[in-house]
Amino acid sequence: MRVKIFVLFKDGVLDPQGKAVERSLHTLGYQEVRDVRMGKYFEIELQAASRQGVEARIREMCDKLLANPVIEDYRFEFQDEKSRPVGDQPLTKTGLKADS
Repeated sequence: MRVKIFVLFKDGVLDPQGKAVERSLHTLGYQEVRDVRMGKYFEIELQAASRQGVEARIREMCDKLLANPVIEDYRFEFQDEKSRPVGDQPLTKTGLKADS
C-alpha cells in the first residue's frame, strides 16, 4: 500500500525558505504570488494487513521522525493503485520526464 505524506510548518511558524521563494517569484515577475510555504513530501510503500494498521504506523512514523510535532503539521493520503505521476509522461528513475 503506497502512502503520500505532506509535512508543513504550523500556522504562525516562520518559514524563511517559503519567504525566500516568494521574493524570488516576485523578482521574476510573478506578482500575484501571495504566500509560499515550503514543506516535505514523502511516498512510502508499506506491507500491511489492514488500512487501519497502516494509518496507525504512518502516524507513529510522522510523530517520531518525519515531522516535528512542535512546529509542523502533517497529513497523508493513500495512493490509488491506478494512479500515475502528474504529467503526460512517466517519470524515469531520476525523477525527470523521459526524453521524447
